[in-house]
Amino acid sequence: MADIRYTHQSVRDYVAAKRRGDRVTTDRIVREVTARFDTRTTDGSEAAELLEATMTVRFGEGL
Repeated sequence: MADIRYTHQSVRDYVAAKRRGDRVTTDRIVREVTARFDTRTTDGSEAAELLEATMTVRFGEGL
């Protein structure tokens, strides 16, 4: 498994939660990032990074 360096803390938290199989936390983080993107309180890089993590990190792979 490649160690990808994420610049946003929310994405690092998402990856950690996803690897341990914590769906409640991953869902909450997705909602929070989406809300920031929808209200334009982020430049979009956070959402793009989250999408990358969503596509590359497997759920529960750290178990």
